Amino acid sequence: MTFTWMRRFAVVLAMPLFLGQVVQAHDTPTLTVSGQGRVDAAPDMATITLGVTETAPEATAAMDQVSTKLAAVLARLDALGVAERDVQTRNISLGPVWSSHNSSQARRITGFQASNTLIVRIRDLGGLGAMMDAVLQDGANDFRGLSFGMADPGPHVDAARSDAVADAMRKAQLMAAAAGLRLGPVLSISEGGSGQPRPMMMEMAAARASDAMPVAPGEVSLSATVSMVFALKD
Repeated sequence: MTFTWMRRFAVVLAMPLFLGQVVQAHDTPTLTVSGQGRVDAAPDMATITLGVTETAPEATAAMDQVSTKLAAVLARLDALGVAERDVQTRNISLGPVWSSHNSSQARRITGFQASNTLIVRIRDLGGLGAMMDAVLQDGANDFRGLSFGMADPGPHVDAARSDAVADAMRKAQLMAAAAGLRLGPVLSISEGGSGQPRPMMMEMAAARASDAMPVAPGEVSLSATVSMVFALKD
């Protein structure tokens, strides 16, 4: 009787292992692939970082010079139709200017440098070169960057997402066929991230017969990445 009880106990202990093997044997094989999509388009806006920097013996004089010239720059932007919402102060700074190092003399303050920097969005790319020329004449002497982008990148990003899904589907079908299997339904899909507009140079960009500063907007590239999991069939 003791032997019978021990045999039943051994069978019970073995059952979870047996059941686990059955579940493992019936798991559906899957295939995970990633896809990339990219859309190139002509930009419809630009963002410029510009400002005024001046040096004077006194701090107040340096800041006054910057304020006077920046007021002229702001007035020019307004006259050229740049909306207030497209102009934002990025940084205002004031600091001492020190004499060069000399081993025989201690360094001293020789003046002060003041600056005021703006971020300006330009929605009329046709007038971009003329605008930059105008603000230079009004006193802007500090340019720290120019980038092109899209006012509404959504439709282009959606097109890149569609291309990314199509790319993932193509890869999955190719890999399944190469393995002698059939592609089953999509089990999951996730987005790996979408890229912001990235400048791309284009030979045909912006040649204007005028005295304005030449500007070449070229194209911007918007991208998307997806990851998809497919079931596989024999």
